[in-house]
Order: sequence, then structure tokens, then C-alpha cells
Amino acid sequence: MNTYLFTSESVSRGHPDKLADQVSDAVLDAYLSLDSGARVACETLAANNRIVVAGEVSASDSATVDVEKVVRDCVADIGYVRPEDGFSADSCDVEISLQKQSADIAQGVDSAADSGNLGAGDQGLMFGYACRETEVLMPAPIFWAHALMERHAALIKTGEPDWLRPDAKAQLTFAYEGSHPAGIRQAVISTQTAGVPISDIRGYVEEEIIRHVLPPNWVSGETEILVNPTGKFEVGGPVADAGLTGRKIIVDTYGGASKHGGGAFSGKDPTKVDRSASYAARWAAKNVVAAGLAERCEVQLAYVIGLARPASVLVNTFGTCAPGVDDRKLEEVLASLKAYQGNAAFTPDWILGRLALRQPSGYQSEDGWNYQMTASHGHFGRDCFPWESLDMVKEISSAFPAQAVEI
Repeated sequence: MNTYLFTSESVSRGHPDKLADQVSDAVLDAYLSLDSGARVACETLAANNRIVVAGEVSASDSATVDVEKVVRDCVADIGYVRPEDGFSADSCDVEISLQKQSADIAQGVDSAADSGNLGAGDQGLMFGYACRETEVLMPAPIFWAHALMERHAALIKTGEPDWLRPDAKAQLTFAYEGSHPAGIRQAVISTQTAGVPISDIRGYVEEEIIRHVLPPNWVSGETEILVNPTGKFEVGGPVADAGLTGRKIIVDTYGGASKHGGGAFSGKDPTKVDRSASYAARWAAKNVVAAGLAERCEVQLAYVIGLARPASVLVNTFGTCAPGVDDRKLEEVLASLKAYQGNAAFTPDWILGRLALRQPSGYQSEDGWNYQMTASHGHFGRDCFPWESLDMVKEISSAFPAQAVEI
């Protein structure tokens, strides 16, 4: 049997790049909550004790947002509340440089040349992926790396231990037998701390984060556990390393287990297919796997700016199709999914409508979702997001009646 090692990483909410992603999406949420049709492309730079927010926003006159307050609230929520650490929500400088969206871009988005409806906000290619390695149909290494950082975030929220700081990374190396994960060969966490002996840090993090989270049947005597391997990590966050929106796109997606088209997600409203089509591709791939039609599925969508219909729809199941199913047939089935208000499958209006991306439920209720939530611990694999739903299983599997499964 073919055996190999595969590694994925996740980063904490307080990692400088992830902080920038969350600020960008917090600004996006603020505008969309007031104007569901707002166009936003927001980029954030965090460096030293300064945050710079720049980009383009076009919204109704009534959508007035106090961007500086949004930034400071976001930074505080992440856990940067101690000025003595060199960067905090109250002490940092905030610089804002937002302007209106280019009219040249807007005209192609507002009225697609091939349909008269919403056109793609950019050209490019986007990927979605699903596999049977976890219950949520995500690759195991990235799923469990995110779980470690979610535990870290929960501890930061409680303030205990008081020496734990927001900036951290997790990395997991899995051993595979064939195409199936068989165990964890190495688990690494590097976390910012303050004034605590390294032996105390390593003991606490190993027990309260690593062993608390990871399945015990995957952690064995062969698992190497490393905590703060350099021996000291006290200067962190933007003081130690500048953060930028969009620099953690593999963390955001599948941990390297699937391709990425290169476009980042955070700070972009859903007319930007970099974001929305990536969500739609994941939704399609997950439903194909959940329908029992393949063990693994990757969906590629490609777009031309100003056109509504995708330039191509490509499916790759890596030879894991069920009997009677093939990739070309799956492409036909996905491309012919039922229209939404007259819009064909995978056009921007179809994606925005079927996934309700213009008005996230979190704007109306505390137990819903918003875009800022996607900007930490991955955009995929969490049931609260609409693109994780299995509501297309019957629609897709109806084309393969011999393979239909009950959901």
C-alpha cells in the first residue's frame, strides 16, 4: 500500500495576516448590513501599532459606516487589548483610504454582456473540493489544524491562562495509507506568550490544546509534539510581522490538498467571483461526495469579467467515481442544475440567490453567520455557512438513480 506524509497548517485569529482578513471582512459586513447591494473591495495592512484600511466601496448614501470603530472593535474581539504588548485596539493608529468602485468595473458587473443580469466581477478560476476524510467532508490535516486554533481562540476569549497571547500557528503532519489518513506523525503549535517558563508553556499547550483536541486514536507514541520549538515567542502580532489581507489562502481553503485559483476571499463582496464562485464550487463538490457519487471531488469554475456564464466547469474525481458515474457526466449535471429566478447554474445571480450571499443571516440573528466569521479557522467545513449545506444531493443524484443515497 502506498504510504506518505502530508502536512497542513492553520493560524490563529491573532496572526497578523488573519487579523487583516478579519478587519477587511468586518468592514464588508458593516456595509452589507446597511446596504445588501454594496460593492466592497477592502484591503488591510497591520504593521507595528498601525492599521491601514484601503480599497473601494460603493454603497447607498444611507450606508454610513464608522470604519475606525469597526476596526478597533474587531481588533479587541481578537484579543489585542493590552497596550503593553506593543499593539492593541485602543492604542493603535488607524488610517482609512477608501474610495468608490471604478465605473469601468461596475458597468460590466451591473449588466453582463451575455445575459443582461449580474456579470462576474473579475476574470479567473476558482476551485472547490470535498473528500471523505472527515464527517464534514474536508481533508483531515487542515480540519484538525483549524480545530487546534479554535481551541486556542476559545482560551484567549476566557483570558485564562493570562500569559497566552493571540498570535499562534498550528501545523499537523498526517501519515496516509493509500488515500486514507492513518495517524498524526507530528503536531506543532507556536504561540505567543508572556513571561512564563518554556516548560510550563509546553506542558500546558500539549495537554490543554493538542491532546484536548486531537483524536486519541490518531496520537500515538510515534507522534512528535512540538510547542514553541524556538524556545521563545513573546514578541508577536503586527509588532513582529506585518499582516496583509489575502496572504493565507491555503489556510482559508483545503490546506494544500486541492488547487487554489490564486484569488483571496476576505474584504470582497459576493459579486466578486474570487469569493462567491469558490463557495459555489465547494458546495457542488461537497454535494457530489455526499451523494455517494465519488470519494473525492474537485470542481473548477472559470469566469470572464463582465460575463455571467462561467467559461468552463471542470470536475475531477481522481478515479474515485462510483460505478456508472464519470467526470464528464458530472460536469453536465452541474452545468444544468435548476435555474434560480431565470439565471443559469453558476452565474453570479444564481450563486448569490441560491446561497443567499447578499444578506448573511448573522446580520439578523446572533446564531447566524457573517463574512467576518469566515476569515478565521477556514472558509469551509463549518455547517453554519450556506455553501456547506447538502441541499443539492437529491438534485445531483437524480441523474444517477442507481447511486442515489438518503441524506
